[in-house]
Amino acid sequence: MAINTGAALLDAIVLAVVAREEQGTYGYKITQEVRQVLDLSESTLYPVLRRLQKDGCLTVRDEAYNGRNRRYYEVTEAGRDRLEAFQEEWEAYTSQINKLFKGEPL
Repeated sequence: MAINTGAALLDAIVLAVVAREEQGTYGYKITQEVRQVLDLSESTLYPVLRRLQKDGCLTVRDEAYNGRNRRYYEVTEAGRDRLEAFQEEWEAYTSQINKLFKGEPL
């Protein structure tokens, strides 16, 4: 069974992956890390990265790597705030869902 991953959850997952790297990380590596928990194509990832950049949650810089430019993404303070808010909502949400699954009172 596949659980639908909406845009807000995908944003939070990408922010969480990028936030793990203090100096930022690049698109292919982000895709590989996200793929460890859900099926994600690069064509899905890059619009998410652009949206997060546009929203002020990520900064972008290009660095030379093996004769090519590699684009690095880094979480901003606004991105950390958004991630923290999502994590709080996620904890409350999953707690309620887990209670339902276990037959516990809400």
